[in-house]
Amino acid sequence: MRLVGRARRSAAGAEPENSSGIPVNHVSSDLSADDLTIGAPARVHHPALVLFALAVGGFAIGTTEFAAMSLLPNFSADLGIDAPTGGHVISAYALGVVVGAPILAVLAARIPRRTLLMGLMGLFALGNALSALAPSYGWMLAFRFLAGLPHGAYFGVAALMAASLVPRERRTQAISRVIAGLTIATVVGVPLANAVGQLLGWRWSFVLVAVLALLTAILVRLFAPLGRPVAGASALRELGALRRGQVWMTLAIGAIGFGGLFSVYAYLASTMLAVTHTAPALIPLALAAFGLGLTVGNLVCAWAADRAQMPAAGATLVWSAVALALYPAATASLWTLLPVVFLIGCGGGLATILQTRLMDVAEDAQTLAAALNHSAFNFANALGPWLAGLAIAAGFGLPSTGWVGVILALGGLGLWGVSVLSDRGRRLPNR
Repeated sequence: MRLVGRARRSAAGAEPENSSGIPVNHVSSDLSADDLTIGAPARVHHPALVLFALAVGGFAIGTTEFAAMSLLPNFSADLGIDAPTGGHVISAYALGVVVGAPILAVLAARIPRRTLLMGLMGLFALGNALSALAPSYGWMLAFRFLAGLPHGAYFGVAALMAASLVPRERRTQAISRVIAGLTIATVVGVPLANAVGQLLGWRWSFVLVAVLALLTAILVRLFAPLGRPVAGASALRELGALRRGQVWMTLAIGAIGFGGLFSVYAYLASTMLAVTHTAPALIPLALAAFGLGLTVGNLVCAWAADRAQMPAAGATLVWSAVALALYPAATASLWTLLPVVFLIGCGGGLATILQTRLMDVAEDAQTLAAALNHSAFNFANALGPWLAGLAIAAGFGLPSTGWVGVILALGGLGLWGVSVLSDRGRRLPNR
């Protein structure tokens, strides 16, 4: 016989916290019959362990997303294609993210979150393992598309689980711990995968990611609560999120405002070689500075958003516009470029803020909205470099990518203003 219950915090006082500010003895409110049985002690899910498991998945996703770009010359040569054609392999993954996020989120609305996360990581592992075995360009395209399908849905569901582990006033910080896996991957995982690719061959880099994905599935099974579907959850109710104007407005803020960051990042290496006249061996310094900025911005913006959500989003967009405006002049020297690239990376904290915002405005259709956040950012990943490429082709030069970024950041800020104004008079979490 099983007993379904909700574990409650002790009324004796506040719980002790770890260094991240998350209660070390906090018991998940997401317990189910799988976790509690009569005659057996309740299974305790420590938030720190659950968040670590979810962050490992973010690390795996971040590693394959960015490392594939650095290994483009390697797999292009091996598959007998030129670099521009190899770029389509990168686009195939991004297309998988955009397509997979809404479809998987809707179809899996009634699946327990832990089961869903394990399944998504299994699919992600399969896509990367098959990528390692791809015999031709066509198969590589198909397998990278497959690997991208679970990306957005994983982060969306992981964000919902992370938020359920902590008090409401710490939700964004909990979500930031999950996204930290991705940001840390830009500093540690990408260089590691690139080194593996150079030493053992590019295929082994995808094997490494597949192993990390399987490890994530195991950790989630060991540490995460089952996560019952919300009462009445259905594909139709999830699709109801698309009827809410604030959901679309929040997605638009990310799709436009985040594009400025990618407009610079996509051409950073080329700018360093052609404008800054940096030795190729020093390019990883700038990439590491960018990744470090992403990590710091993710944590700081989450802290601010838990105190004032929409003001934090607006301030982050202003920060991005200012940092991007500094970029053209900073390209003159490596020592001015590095700190500015770090500042631009800090603007990446916008992703964490908007993730929580979408959960708020989606009300009872959170899974789809949370997953769509990553579709929006992949749209930004395409829009920013495309517009920057137009500026370069028009003769404005590589440093002009910074001004393209400013325009996009200000565009996101304008949409933010419209969202705030339309929110007035409504009861939405616009703290």
